[in-house]
Amino acid sequence: MSITPLMPVYPRCGFRPVRGEHCHLIGEDGRSYLDFAAGIAVNLLGHSHAGLIGAIQRQAETLMHVSNLYGSPQGEHLAQRLVDLTFADTVFFTNSGAEAVECTIKTVRAYHQHAGNDHRFEIITFKNAFHGRTMATISASNQEKMHKGFLPLLAGFKYVDFDDLEGARAAIGPNTAGFLVEPVQGEGGIRPASDAFMKGLRSLADEHDLLLALDEVQCGVARSGTLYAYEQYGIEPDVLATAKGLGGGFPIGACLATEKAARGMGLGTHGSTYGGNPLAIAAGEAVLNAVANDEFLAEVRAKADRLRSRLEQFIGNYPELFELVRGKGLMLGVKMTHESRAFVAHLRDNHQLLTVAAGDNTLRLVPPLVIDDSHIDEFFEKLSAGTASYQPPAAAA
Repeated sequence: MSITPLMPVYPRCGFRPVRGEHCHLIGEDGRSYLDFAAGIAVNLLGHSHAGLIGAIQRQAETLMHVSNLYGSPQGEHLAQRLVDLTFADTVFFTNSGAEAVECTIKTVRAYHQHAGNDHRFEIITFKNAFHGRTMATISASNQEKMHKGFLPLLAGFKYVDFDDLEGARAAIGPNTAGFLVEPVQGEGGIRPASDAFMKGLRSLADEHDLLLALDEVQCGVARSGTLYAYEQYGIEPDVLATAKGLGGGFPIGACLATEKAARGMGLGTHGSTYGGNPLAIAAGEAVLNAVANDEFLAEVRAKADRLRSRLEQFIGNYPELFELVRGKGLMLGVKMTHESRAFVAHLRDNHQLLTVAAGDNTLRLVPPLVIDDSHIDEFFEKLSAGTASYQPPAAAA
């Protein structure tokens, strides 16, 4: 048998973590790695947060799973907290970000088709987006690398350049149901949308009775410096997908919607076996306990400002390697002069610094939100040593 027991869909590296200690991961060989990847923006409280661990342990001893055929006092409580903290009136819990986006897509279409407008099914999305790996979410992206081998795609998506408001306006037609956009593109290179673009989409949606749906799977849950990034644009969406940091490492996602937007999501229209189970809800409650307050969010913004300021100063010394820094909060990207994956591997393998590659030649930095100045200092020590010892692929050839 030549295939591996784990289906070989990931290009797994040689680092094999077995334990976490706050903002570090410990490998199978005992070496400690500074974690500025955080499970790709998931472990926002690090790897040993007492509140999160305690909540999961207590709930596991009480009740882990029941059917959604029954009432859910746990789910109702967390849903009410999210409603109170956001634009939303109602919440559907999922197990992942892709499922949250799937629910978002269904909500956008159901909004129109519930009213008898079956022809309004097309969703305008934006190039270089990443919305997940299900058939609907790969169809919502224009990235051919995710389409290959899975054709035909799900119909009903139209792609427009990111941050191009006039392109979005021109794409609206009789079949349009809404927009789906990441306020900060993650896989696409940590590219924040402009204020004019986000406000413009909101205005277009209002003008044409479209729904504005946001994918905040990566940039949400305090990552951007506010609980959700849309707050920084002075707008409110109709629907929002959230996940990743919402469980701090335990799988949970959610689709948030206004009452009007969710008018088509009635009895029997959607469901999930595991979504919103008591164990996941306990993790979500613990995360909100930690992050959903002004003091924590202010600390995230302050740490992000310090990290970004030092990054901008640092990259100025290496114009042959780095171009610019962009992002929001502790979701930062350093655009490189060449493809970033080799540099990510170099930092990991030779300097025990974990980062993530992203599109547009971007080095992605999404550390736990609980980092302190000592972790920022350690990061720059490792980045400096790694940069000094790095040979770009072209130079090494």
